[in-house]
Amino acid sequence: MSAKSTKQNESKTADLLHDVSTARPSSKKGNALQEYSKTAPFSFSAKNYKLLFLGLGINILGFILMMGGAAEDPNEFSSDELFSHTRITIAPMLIVSGYLVIMYAIMKKPKSSSK
Repeated sequence: MSAKSTKQNESKTADLLHDVSTARPSSKKGNALQEYSKTAPFSFSAKNYKLLFLGLGINILGFILMMGGAAEDPNEFSSDELFSHTRITIAPMLIVSGYLVIMYAIMKKPKSSSK
C-alpha cells in the first residue's frame, strides 16, 4: 500500500468514528423507548424477591453450620468435631438447596395482570 492510500484510509476511519461518536438517537426511537419503559413490567415481582432472600438465608445458614471445628489446643485432633454429621451432610445439602431456591426465584416469571 502506498502512503497516500494509507492516509486516505485513516481519514475515512476518523470520519466514521467522528460520525458514530456524535450520532444522537432519533426522537421517535427515544420517545418509544421512554414510553415502553413507563409501561413495561418489572422482571421481578415481590414474590421473586422473597424467594431470592429465602434462598440467600438458606445459603448463609448452610455456611454457618459448616464453620467451626477448631480445637482449643493445636496439638489435639478431635475427629468428632471436624467430621460431624452437621458439617459433612446437612450443611452442604442446605447450601445446594439454597442455590436451587435462588435459581427458581430468578427463573420464575411474574404473573401478568390483564387489564
